[in-house]
Amino acid sequence: MLFLSLKIAIHPMPPPMDDDDLSSPDLADCLSRLAAGDLTARDGILELCSGRLRVLAHRMLRRFPAVRRWDDTDDVFQNSALRLHRALAEVSVTSARSVMALAATQLHRELIDLARHHAGPQSYAANHATNVVPRESSPSHNARFIDLASSSDPLLERWTRFHEAIAALPEEERELFHLVWYVGADQKTIAGLLECSPRTVKSRWRIAREKVRAALNGISPE
Repeated sequence: MLFLSLKIAIHPMPPPMDDDDLSSPDLADCLSRLAAGDLTARDGILELCSGRLRVLAHRMLRRFPAVRRWDDTDDVFQNSALRLHRALAEVSVTSARSVMALAATQLHRELIDLARHHAGPQSYAANHATNVVPRESSPSHNARFIDLASSSDPLLERWTRFHEAIAALPEEERELFHLVWYVGADQKTIAGLLECSPRTVKSRWRIAREKVRAALNGISPE
């Protein structure tokens, strides 16, 4: 089962948010203003993390092939940025890590909502021309087509359940799953970001995988 045997290293992760392309003092100022009730600080936070948010949107979108067919990175980025803007007024964030964890959560929710939308029987995806196949026809009759739009897609349903199971994990394990599965961070990078040992990362990853497997009754999404 693919999702139960994932390795920690998948793709390199961009450097932490407080690197050269994001000024920590500027972010700290925005977070301080936000904590004091200045909601205009949200605009500054979004501006500072927009580059990382776009990269994360691109990487997470690759894990949603049913969404990627109909929506591109810009679509997901724009909608998730709006979600993040709203969430910053409701959730307390105190660091670059907490901002990006919140951003990843909003991206995840956007992608799950898009996956559900495209899986619906009335969606454009369900009624697109690729959802019909020709019936047998004779030279004297035009080709006829069988509508497959009403047929459910077990694979899409399993993948949707898989992503929903990740979203339902406790915050600590959900953040780790985001870093491993969606971002593709390596074990050393994750350990440094979470301020723990690589051994702890491996242990938490095993526990998170087991919880997702239990939520899916042990059935792989593939």
